[in-house]
Amino acid sequence: MKSYSTDKIRNIGLLGHGGSGKTSLAEAMLFVSGVLKRKGKVEEGNTVSDFDKEEAERQFSIRTSNIPVEWNKSKYNILDTPGYFDFVGEVFSSLSIAGGAVITVDASSGVEVGTEKSWKYTEERNIPKIIFINKMDKENVNFDKIIKELRETFGKKIAPFAIPMGLGDDFKGFINIVDLKGREYNGKKCLDVPVPDELEDTIEPLREMLIESVAESDEELLEKYFEGEEFTTEEIHEGLRNGVLNNEVVPVLVGSATKNIGVESLLNMMFDYLPTPKDAVSYKGIDPNTEEEISRKVDDNEPFSALIFKTIVDPFVGKISLFKVRSGSISKDMEVLNANKDEEEKIGSLFLVRGKKQVDVSKVGAGDIGATAKLQYAETGDTLCDIDNPIKYPKIEYPKPCLFKAIDPKSRDDEEKISSSLHKLADEDPSFVVERNKETKQQLIGGQGSMQLTVIKHKLKNDFGVEVELTVPRVAFRETIKGQADVQGKHKKQSGGAGQYGDVHIKFEPTTEEFEFDEKIFGGSVPKSYIPAVEKGLKDCIQKGVLAGYPVVNVKATLHDGSYHPVDSNEMAFKIAASLAFKEGIKKARPVLLEPIMKLEILIPDEYMGDIMGDMNKRRGRILGMEPQKDGTQLVIAEAPQSELFEYAIDLRSMTQARGSFTMEFSKYEEMPRELSEKVIEDSKVNA
Repeated sequence: MKSYSTDKIRNIGLLGHGGSGKTSLAEAMLFVSGVLKRKGKVEEGNTVSDFDKEEAERQFSIRTSNIPVEWNKSKYNILDTPGYFDFVGEVFSSLSIAGGAVITVDASSGVEVGTEKSWKYTEERNIPKIIFINKMDKENVNFDKIIKELRETFGKKIAPFAIPMGLGDDFKGFINIVDLKGREYNGKKCLDVPVPDELEDTIEPLREMLIESVAESDEELLEKYFEGEEFTTEEIHEGLRNGVLNNEVVPVLVGSATKNIGVESLLNMMFDYLPTPKDAVSYKGIDPNTEEEISRKVDDNEPFSALIFKTIVDPFVGKISLFKVRSGSISKDMEVLNANKDEEEKIGSLFLVRGKKQVDVSKVGAGDIGATAKLQYAETGDTLCDIDNPIKYPKIEYPKPCLFKAIDPKSRDDEEKISSSLHKLADEDPSFVVERNKETKQQLIGGQGSMQLTVIKHKLKNDFGVEVELTVPRVAFRETIKGQADVQGKHKKQSGGAGQYGDVHIKFEPTTEEFEFDEKIFGGSVPKSYIPAVEKGLKDCIQKGVLAGYPVVNVKATLHDGSYHPVDSNEMAFKIAASLAFKEGIKKARPVLLEPIMKLEILIPDEYMGDIMGDMNKRRGRILGMEPQKDGTQLVIAEAPQSELFEYAIDLRSMTQARGSFTMEFSKYEEMPRELSEKVIEDSKVNA
């Protein structure tokens, strides 16, 4: 593939609800542009985008594929993103480097949750976009209803550009209501045709809707619109381009990716309306040496800088880093600085990727997407830059994991291999994390949902030969006391020769501190030299409580009396005496089990409020407050026991049709209800 200048490049994210036809549309673009002689099918697992074994078997995208397409003497980097919500991290990566977006809509389904999320993600980043109503050849399609639904959901930005000619099996093309030209598919390609007379009445209200959207985007045009003057075709095109670039107008096209209807028009629209990297003013970052804000223009003459937006871990090739050049250019064998790691990297290979295919290149210019393999330090989100002109861009923000599972290898032989394999997969998908719980001694993996973690499990087996089991994590309980106890701990041992003798009287009581030790010894009943040993003995004991073996907290121990033997007493004897006192004292001071309480921030549409509150009550949770958001959603702040929340990510998605999201963090420990704590205590005895 030849090299393109910055003003001839477009980086476009392909978004939409799962199953709306993103991958089929990318395949159709490759076919229409002449790259493919025969289109693959998602159902057959042979598309350019979905080349991963997991994708082929499951028949949906798991990771973003970069699909370069040449059209109108320009290059489009099409970023085909997953529609399944568990893989939203891939969408975030793509939108960090996309200049424009195409949101696909299934004509038979209309606006779905994935459509709303795609709109939200692009609006938050102010990304210009086009909506492509796909699958117009399916049954039960109501075009007017879809347009109405789009306008009601997303407002006056929605500007229909085309109306279909025929529906369902009779769908054969569309009318461009801007230029008032027809495009009809003859079985091989789309041809220009006159506008059928019977569609003129249908065109008029939609054209008026389009004109209204154009007028809303420009003050001069709005004034002309209110004065009742007609817009010229040139004014419409110019107003539309400005409106789309400013994200004030969103064109809507119709078509069928499987029949190649509307694909050429979409490619032309992307050329006419979506921005090139040249349209970006500049990128801001910081000088890693001075921490001062600096910027780079998207220009080949600027010092080199690039953002790594994706990492692919190939068991055979190694680590492949995909990057977008934000300024300057990069060449093979060039030495660059990794600004995040403050390490120099040597660019060995340099290539473009199209699905799994790699095309070697000698140079990648400003605004373009390239790839290299086997960088030593680089991770997703890192900045590569000119050694003498360093810059560090903000890292890509990813959603926090909300579903965790404990992971264990089925074979002990795999224990060492599992850790390195998991970290390679975490390199590939930063929305997936690996961590070890020091208290429960479990290795945990966290992600956005059960499908993501299931895919990780299968990848471990297929790519790294490691079989694992996923289970519900153990809860890190605590133990404490609610009462007081004053006990004696006495250790006396004679075994010929030197004996052991230690005797302590200790009072145990609750406190707000994690652990307090005090001594009120009078008359030297316990020598000062042995008091640190008593404290050490108690601190050793609080790691394992008397109820179920969990750490003991909020206990104050006061040493107030005791006795010693001038020959047989030593530090070890007093440590043992303290431990005996601890076990006896805690038992007598009304010990209870504490459970971790999590604070949740749940973002939901208002209509699900009742379901969320009812469900939170069932989980022994409580609502702390509600905050209405600007977009009409509600932020619910709640607390609930951790043990009730391990499946909350799955349940919330089910309750809200995937419209709800949440974050969770540890808040505090609270006493566990007796009937539940008894079960935990019983289980601890069984597993001891």
